[in-house]
Amino acid sequence: MERVAIVGASMTRFGQRDAWVRELLAEAGAAALDDAGIDGDDLDHLYVSNMASGEFEGQTGVPNALAHDLAAQPAYTARIDQTSSSGGAGVYAAWQSVASGASDLTMLVGGEKMTHRTTSEATDVIASLTHPVEYKHGVTLPSFAGLTARLYLDEYDAPRESLGKVAVKNHENGVDNPHAQFRKEVDLDTVLDSPIVADPLRLYDFCPITDGSAALVFCPESVAEEHAPEESYAVISGIGGATDTHVVHERADPTTMGGVVDSSEVAYEMAGIGPDDVDVAELHDMFTILEFLQSEDLGFFEKGEGWKAVEEGVTDRDGELPINTSGGLKSKGHPLGASGVAQVYEIFKQVTGDAGPRQVEAGTGLACNVGGFGNCVTTTILEGSQ
Repeated sequence: MERVAIVGASMTRFGQRDAWVRELLAEAGAAALDDAGIDGDDLDHLYVSNMASGEFEGQTGVPNALAHDLAAQPAYTARIDQTSSSGGAGVYAAWQSVASGASDLTMLVGGEKMTHRTTSEATDVIASLTHPVEYKHGVTLPSFAGLTARLYLDEYDAPRESLGKVAVKNHENGVDNPHAQFRKEVDLDTVLDSPIVADPLRLYDFCPITDGSAALVFCPESVAEEHAPEESYAVISGIGGATDTHVVHERADPTTMGGVVDSSEVAYEMAGIGPDDVDVAELHDMFTILEFLQSEDLGFFEKGEGWKAVEEGVTDRDGELPINTSGGLKSKGHPLGASGVAQVYEIFKQVTGDAGPRQVEAGTGLACNVGGFGNCVTTTILEGSQ
């Protein structure tokens, strides 16, 4: 099986946008086509990762509309929905379409329009992904996060301040990301003094509600080698997807995300590497506690040691393993269907040496996109073309 390359990438500005989802998708899609130096009608497959355009906007049929807007007919189109990991699932689907030989040129565009809804309305749409028994009792993802954070802090004797330092780090990184929703540093006191949302988590432990889109263009590695300039493309050397229990309280240890463990093991084996070979990572920090859990379950740190890595600066941009150089979901924003695509966009920029002021020394990068509270996960490993 030939490896799959990414030869074009784009990302809109994340935040509160006047545009609707169809416009956001077209903005990112057109920019990715331009970045790859191709036209819409060159595409064999066109995928759209999106969780809830129907629920948020009453808009369905977005892949077909996007094919029209990008003049991509007669490309095959499909919508990929895997809740908040729709972007990662879209990367997996696009990779499969090329790796299988079904397509020589595939584009994935992820996007969501959310800010026109109130916080309670948006939270309710997202909470619909929980198990019906949990949902009818009013359980939301923030409540899961608060309960898990309390368990983690107590179990591993971690200080509350360590969670706040994740938010401080990621906001600092977001300052240098022109696409980020929040480009403003915050200090630890501000984080710790913000309003309680789900004890012990406070407002600054959560990502914002966001509009935005991101896009990637995929082709066989041999095509990239022939047509793309050196250092302008990356290859997907490993990818894996997995699920965990739908009912969170059925897990033996709520601080372990089985989908992260299982998907990363598949990705590492495919790539022929281990956690120590990863130079930079984008993790799904919808809540600050998730950066701890994922960094441990990906094998970067021992169980219960992720908070120490943050305290010691290991995950800073100039640290041994930079995590969320983009600002993460915390600062960059979290337009549900776009987030996993934007994570891979950041890793693509890092391993091709095109991340600007965010650039770190990276030949291999990893993106981990999580749906729900670890219900479904996609882990993707990218390597530079050199």
